[in-house]
Amino acid sequence: MIVGVLVVVALVLVTLSFRETNGGPVTSVQNAGAAALRPFEIAATRVARPFHDAYSWFDSLLHARSDQKKLRADNVRLRQLAVQNEFAANEIKQLKKLLQFKEGPTFPGDFNSISASVISRPAGAFAQAIIVSAGSADGVEVNAPVVNGDGLIGLVTRVTTHASRVTLLTDEQSAVSALDAKTDAAGVVGQGPGIGATLALDRVSKDKDVRRGDTIVTAGWRSAQLSSLYPKGIPIGVVTSVGQSDTDLYKQVQVQPFADFSALDAVIVLVRKTASSAGTAR
Repeated sequence: MIVGVLVVVALVLVTLSFRETNGGPVTSVQNAGAAALRPFEIAATRVARPFHDAYSWFDSLLHARSDQKKLRADNVRLRQLAVQNEFAANEIKQLKKLLQFKEGPTFPGDFNSISASVISRPAGAFAQAIIVSAGSADGVEVNAPVVNGDGLIGLVTRVTTHASRVTLLTDEQSAVSALDAKTDAAGVVGQGPGIGATLALDRVSKDKDVRRGDTIVTAGWRSAQLSSLYPKGIPIGVVTSVGQSDTDLYKQVQVQPFADFSALDAVIVLVRKTASSAGTAR
């Protein structure tokens, strides 16, 4: 009954308000009521504003945290994508170098090329070797030289069906006959002083001319009974220093290899096309 009475009163007031002029009694009552309730409205607004502001702050904080999580996830994804792109770009660069070497004029015509990827390195801080993804099933043989797009890498020393061990040129047991490409001064390249990716050109006579900046390549010599394991003209490195003393029999020549032995991803194994009756030596 109360609700019905209030509805009827509201309808009467609305009807009178629409039919009455601006200065009528109903309008006066409305204005007086509005004026009387204005302080309460202002007070209610002031009381409610801190709660409204607090709600808005918490809401914005939740959105900010959500956005922060999303940005972090996006950053992680973009960082992973950047790393993948960098690896891909480096791999493409090495593959281009391999292709240029295979199609270039310095590629030895009496050798077949077997492409392989580096799959692991033997355990040990000083292990100067790599394992590549090509073996006897692919035609790889022991003592086959290994190169990449920069130059000589080493020699195959162990072969399984689908993988091979390559001893790097920086290993203390490695040695390869070499020449100064500019002066034809002959010597033997092996591990340089200390441990690391440095080489030395030993057994160079004092009367031979070797200068800093000269390029060292494989000698690839042949004789009636013996021939080098390595083809001729494979780049090895560049001379970084030359010295000699009165007591030494040979020059002291240090060589910086062209190949980066710490970042090998793809290589080419060189296998001689036809078996030779002659022996082989380094």
